[in-house]
Amino acid sequence: MSATDVMDRPAAAAVETAPILELRGLDKRFAGTHALKHVDLTFRSGEVHAIVGENGAGKSTLIKLLTGVYVRSGGEIRWEGRPVALASPHEAIALGINAVHQEVVLCPHLSVAANMFLGDEKTNYGLMRQRRMVEDAQKILDDLGFRLPAHVKLSELTIGQQQLIATARAATRGTRFLIFDEPTAYLTRQEAAQLFALIDRLKAEGVTIVYISHRMEEVFELADRVSVLRDGQLVGTRDIGATDEAELITMMINRSIEQVYHKDAFDKGAPILETRHLSGRGFEDVSLTVHAGQIVGLYGLIGAGRSEFVTTVFGRHPVSSGEILWEGKPVKIRSERDAIALGIALAPESRRDQGLCLNLSVGHNLNLPVYHRLSNGVTISGRDERDQADRQIRDLRIKTAHRGAPASSLSGGNQQKIVIGKWLNHGAKLFIFDEPTVGVDVGTKAEIYRLFSALLDAGAGIILISSYLPEVYELADEFHVFRAGRQVATHGHKTASHEQILSEAIGV
Repeated sequence: MSATDVMDRPAAAAVETAPILELRGLDKRFAGTHALKHVDLTFRSGEVHAIVGENGAGKSTLIKLLTGVYVRSGGEIRWEGRPVALASPHEAIALGINAVHQEVVLCPHLSVAANMFLGDEKTNYGLMRQRRMVEDAQKILDDLGFRLPAHVKLSELTIGQQQLIATARAATRGTRFLIFDEPTAYLTRQEAAQLFALIDRLKAEGVTIVYISHRMEEVFELADRVSVLRDGQLVGTRDIGATDEAELITMMINRSIEQVYHKDAFDKGAPILETRHLSGRGFEDVSLTVHAGQIVGLYGLIGAGRSEFVTTVFGRHPVSSGEILWEGKPVKIRSERDAIALGIALAPESRRDQGLCLNLSVGHNLNLPVYHRLSNGVTISGRDERDQADRQIRDLRIKTAHRGAPASSLSGGNQQKIVIGKWLNHGAKLFIFDEPTVGVDVGTKAEIYRLFSALLDAGAGIILISSYLPEVYELADEFHVFRAGRQVATHGHKTASHEQILSEAIGV
């Protein structure tokens, strides 16, 4: 892993201190499932300890055991050398154990300040001291470096900003052991930098940080040690300076990094999409071509204009100048309906907000773009509906109890497979993937990359947007670097160095 893949921060150093928490033979069974198998693990005071593994490896179960949501089936938990039950969230919080979850679990209808003091409200003779809470909350946010208003409703903030509020709440409640579960999934680069600065500060104050992430570059940037779970078992623990990404991936999925970034070679076919000096909301003067059998990557920092470009191509925003050609002919894409009719599919950056109907079943989500094919104009064929959904669940290896399970009940990786699967049913010619592997494990990434190959083999073209440079670098046949809404460079497959590409994206 190149040093340029992480931010310019001091490298983590191993901290030899006394253990604050020990797991001895920790075990958790559910009906028919052995979720965690005799795990022995030690967490030191004042260290950042990363936990990595595929979805289903046992990470979520471990979090819930440590925060008192689940009661262990066997083994022992020791806190500062003495056995503890951790039989309830209240007991965990009383010890100083808190968690910041990937999905925000605060109250969106309350103010930021009210959420930060939830359960510990400031009152005077039974009346809430709203102004005092806002003032105190604002001081806390300012001190932490989070440039967020304390007086607004939580729902007025972005998902990433809400995540920072949840972090601020956990960090200021006497926390001594803080668990982060995929904390940067919805954060901008600037917000992630604020979070990392807070982690450095908490570590310096002696707080133990457990950092769970699928983003290997963050693990190597932040952690002192890293532990790998696979199929509910601890595979091993490494000092961060004594391992590398290739070893961790092999430990996680028993496959090499080359197998993860597997890329088949396809002949470049006819042009599918061409843009000529296209401009719109958030970008200007973008010219590129996507051929059949080709992956075209778009790389840049968040806010560089990549997502704005593809959503305009998809008809979500109007074109202000320039033109779009589809299979060699000029077209006007005035709406998403126009784009879908041409054969364009978009898997958006935020699958939960834009790509899925979380309250609907897996089957309903998979069939959304093709219900017109499953009906005779009056009724929907239940048999065809079931067959279509079951085929995609089988082919994409979506892990779900059944097609009727709500999409909200699935892991992030399996939700992403649904977003992709519904467009496979549609039979699109151009697939736009905006951050397709955010929040998914390495094994699921490999499956998504294999799916890319299947689409290319069928004659489709792909636009791949990713903020993770190795992903674009390894997979794209051609990629374009965006900065401040403009297309600033174009490269072929592996024709430029990481350092050069990052310099172009940052503007140095």
